[in-house]
Amino acid sequence: MNRKLLPALASLLALVPAGVGAAPPAAHPVPAAVESAAQVWPYAAGTVYPVQASPGRVTDIALQPGEKLVSVSAGDTARWIIGDTSSGSGADARAHVLVKPTASGLATNLLLHTDRRTYHLELTARPTGWMAAAGWRYPEGELIAVKAAEAQAQAAAPVADGVALERLNFGYVLRGDKPAWRPVLAFDDGARTYIRFPDAPDELPPLFVLGPKGEAQLVNYRARPPYYVVDGLFAAAELRLGTGKQVRVRIERSGRAGRGRR
Repeated sequence: MNRKLLPALASLLALVPAGVGAAPPAAHPVPAAVESAAQVWPYAAGTVYPVQASPGRVTDIALQPGEKLVSVSAGDTARWIIGDTSSGSGADARAHVLVKPTASGLATNLLLHTDRRTYHLELTARPTGWMAAAGWRYPEGELIAVKAAEAQAQAAAPVADGVALERLNFGYVLRGDKPAWRPVLAFDDGARTYIRFPDAPDELPPLFVLGPKGEAQLVNYRARPPYYVVDGLFAAAELRLGTGKQVRVRIERSGRAGRGRR
């Protein structure tokens, strides 16, 4: 380039408005206060939850999916605008309560009744620092779901591992009372004894292994519904339930391969 043209070119560039020919500016990121404005509490019955609102802004209070809103009550309905709506459908349907103050410096309480629980909230109105959304976690429900999943996994698991089918012995006889929980089957694999109960009995009795003189002895066993799995073999055992005149079912090992009931 001709060096004599450089001063003229520099003069021309100085006249070009700033930003012309440059890449467009990036969109402003959402402020951190807005990103973190969704407040989530662990639910505990009887707790009062603080909600900060602001005039000209709507705060969304979301309930648990599937939870149905029964009633909404507020202490000050003249200066607070309160309504409700829903999102989703079916099992994912979710109720929302919307609150908006008409001025700063206001305070009132809000009471939400649902088909599952009651929520107590304390509403305050500020010129800044409002919550865009609020909701709850439900530790009790999460624990129930975890236990249900564990129970389902346990029910799907085999009663015992490594059972040799050719060693199964069904030579057991059942005697005694005939309660609803009376076992339908007893057998062993040479190492452990299995007692099969009817499906979903209301209650299951404790098991006692009988000694040579008929005395009750402690034995290690575990419930794997609908089975009791006993560690070891026994000649005779009893299932006993009740006080005073007990209901008893006796299980005897006959030593013959087969199945017996009396």
